[in-house]
Amino acid sequence: MVDTDRIVGGAKEAVGKVQGAAGDFAGSNRDSVEGRFREAQGEAQNVYGQVKDKARDIADRAGDVASDAYDRAGDIAGEAYERSGSYLRDGRAAVGARVEENPLVALLIAGAVGYGLALLVHGRR
Repeated sequence: MVDTDRIVGGAKEAVGKVQGAAGDFAGSNRDSVEGRFREAQGEAQNVYGQVKDKARDIADRAGDVASDAYDRAGDIAGEAYERSGSYLRDGRAAVGARVEENPLVALLIAGAVGYGLALLVHGRR
């Protein structure tokens, strides 16, 4: 999208060139100076419009980059969540297998852990 400052600036620059050339041809110092001034104004406005266009483009690109980064972060988090669920299932299966192999040892370990937690919570009196 072209900025209106670029269009107006280009028009002023063209009119200024014509006026300056006409003033040079006619020998009118005033028209020549006004034409050169108008040409400079138009060029400055045109450059200003170009800068605004570039800034708008950069802002659009920055928004796209931020959106892509957000999407990628979500994908990575989803993959990590899936992996953690897999690890949890694998761990649960491994512990279940050990408990089935040695139920008495598992019961003693669970009792010791429960006793330790009770001491931590209630303290020794």
